[in-house]
Formats: sequence, C-alpha cells, structure tokens
Amino acid sequence: MVKSEQIKAKILPFSLTVGIIFVDQLSKFIVNRLLPYMRPVEVLGDFFRLTYVTNTAIAFSIGRGLGQTARTVLALILPVLVMAFLVYYFFFSKDVTRGQRWILAAILGGGLGNYIDRLFRTGGVIDFLDFKFYGIFGLERWPVFNLADSSVVVAG
Repeated sequence: MVKSEQIKAKILPFSLTVGIIFVDQLSKFIVNRLLPYMRPVEVLGDFFRLTYVTNTAIAFSIGRGLGQTARTVLALILPVLVMAFLVYYFFFSKDVTRGQRWILAAILGGGLGNYIDRLFRTGGVIDFLDFKFYGIFGLERWPVFNLADSSVVVAG
C-alpha cells in the first residue's frame, strides 16, 4: 500500500467517531429540549421508555457517593488517559487490523460523546434509554443509558 493510502486507511475510521459524537449530542440536545426530567415516556409500553435523567458519576452511577475530587478523577482524568491510550494504540500498534480500527473509533466516539457532556453540561451526562430487564441480575429495569454508552458497549 502506498503511504498516503495507509494514512487514509488509518484516518477514515475517525469519520465513525465524528458521526457517533454528532448523533449522540444531537439526541441529547433533543432529549434536553423535549422530554420532561425524570418522568418516563412510554414508547413500547413498559418495556422501552424514554426517561431523561443525568449522571454526574461514570457508568452505572459508579462513584456517585465519592467526594468531588475522587469523582473528578473518575469522570474527567481517567477517561482522558484511556482515550489517549486508545489513540496511541490505534496509530502505533502494528497488530491492529482495519476492522479493529473501526471498533476503536466507535469506542472513542462513545467515550468522547459522554466526555463532552461532563465538560459542558453542569448537570452531568444525559441518559434517556430505559429498558425493562425483567428481574435479570436482580434488576427490574436496566440503568438508563444513552447512545454514546451503547457505542462503547457494542464496540467493546
């Protein structure tokens, strides 16, 4: 492969990163404008609802009970370190396949989507996808999440 084609092959997956960030932030903008806060709106009965909530901690509200300094480390510093590692690995590992680059780009898009919320939304990350979980793992409902979370989980 010619050098410019190699560079293009490495950069192209970032279009997915940008797309995920755009769709995630657009969905959160719409949710913020149109949905009532903490009042579920049924879409598919009780199985799937849109429930606008915010999360100042990390996934599944981990760290919610911690002090501000510990939450800052968990929610702001740790994600930067993880994303920096992903970008480094993306560009400099010789073992990453083309498909894996797309997967890493999706994880990065989801991570950046939520990170933008942490930086610019004082209330925390906007979550709104709410599914019934029928008591599996002792949960009647799965914790409310968003499109960025979905991107990280599915790509992971």
